[in-house]
Amino acid sequence: MQTLELLLGKIGDLVWGPPMLVLLFGTHIFLTFRLKGIQRFIFKGIKLSFQRTKEGVGDISHFGALATALASTVGTGNIAGVATAVAAGGPGAVLWMWLTGVFGIATKYAEAVLSVKYRVVMPDGTIAGGPMYVLERGLKSRPLGVLFAALTAIAAFGIGNTVQSNSIANLVRDTIHLDPWITGIVLTTLTALVILGGITSIARICEKLVPLMAFFYLIGCLALLALFASEIVPSIKLIVSSAFTGQAAIGGFAGAGVRAAVRYGIARGLFSNESGMGSAPIVAAAAQTTNPVRQALVSATGTFWDTVVICAFTGIVIVASGEWTGGRTGVALSNAAFAHLPHIGPFVLNLGLFLFVFSTILGWSYYGEKAAEYLFGQRIITTYRCLWVGAVMVGAVVNVPVVWSFADIANALMALPNLLSLLLLSGVIVRETREYFVGKEG
Repeated sequence: MQTLELLLGKIGDLVWGPPMLVLLFGTHIFLTFRLKGIQRFIFKGIKLSFQRTKEGVGDISHFGALATALASTVGTGNIAGVATAVAAGGPGAVLWMWLTGVFGIATKYAEAVLSVKYRVVMPDGTIAGGPMYVLERGLKSRPLGVLFAALTAIAAFGIGNTVQSNSIANLVRDTIHLDPWITGIVLTTLTALVILGGITSIARICEKLVPLMAFFYLIGCLALLALFASEIVPSIKLIVSSAFTGQAAIGGFAGAGVRAAVRYGIARGLFSNESGMGSAPIVAAAAQTTNPVRQALVSATGTFWDTVVICAFTGIVIVASGEWTGGRTGVALSNAAFAHLPHIGPFVLNLGLFLFVFSTILGWSYYGEKAAEYLFGQRIITTYRCLWVGAVMVGAVVNVPVVWSFADIANALMALPNLLSLLLLSGVIVRETREYFVGKEG
């Protein structure tokens, strides 16, 4: 296992080297300028997201699609992922993660425009879409569509399944000493009850769960920041300065250079908000909408809430707590920070992470299922769902230290064909955007 971990670490360093970081962040910046700062319409997207009236062809509402996408993105990346980034890259990683979110709004918007535009109606009347259909129908490349779908179907078990159940099982074991088998059984049973009903069932649960869990977690963060009030401004200054100068060794922290801050900040930012990965557009394509741009504006708010808001709060809490210098990482670091909240801190973190994990497992089950459907047809859906439920249990009870490394590698491999389609079809995105905003709806 140690050999495998070392190997995956080297592969992760390779795929997340300077070329990948430049491609990813460069695409965010390129699309931001190409679309003339589409981020300025973020509040229009928020307003549209709460309109639940049925419009156009689709399986679920605007809000249902956003809630499902947020369910997938608001997960361990917002808690353990931020902590891991700070532990490996220093406080400066928080700024790079945040900037990835700000510029990533444009990429999330662009992904959704293309996925809705090139979506298809399946024989049973359901909607299917996502980068695999964009690659096939937009770029006329079935092989690239197959590549993306294969990577998604397989990677989903790491990114959206075993990583999630492993994190919550370990946290519950360490904080309230509950056996991982019990956590696994509960999580597996709840997952099976929801995903067997398909996207309508998943969206219905996510519409109720996502606002509740985000509000609950942010209240906990605000309470901690009230305790650390005198450290907030110094922490923000440290985050900004170390993002460009690196961080010297402090206490149990080994110190990190600028490259480490950039690498871990952007990598964990992508893991958290998935902008550029191509996963969220799969559910965006299922939304009831009359125009690709309308749903794309809604989808873009997912990156705003996930990274610009939630990850930022988590990062400031961890840095302000001072626990990042103690040598901890991942969930253990987050737990140490939340322990400063007397009596209820660990409970807030445990419940918040459990809800984040559960919702992420639900959302990613749909992504993996649609990718498998693209490859093998609708006959594979039941089998894939059964495998998915089983993997939740495996992730909870098997100690797999390589899951984060695998998730990082899978993210990069999924992103490559998707980013290619975004760059080559950027003209289509611009044209759709222009036609919408110069029309009567704009």
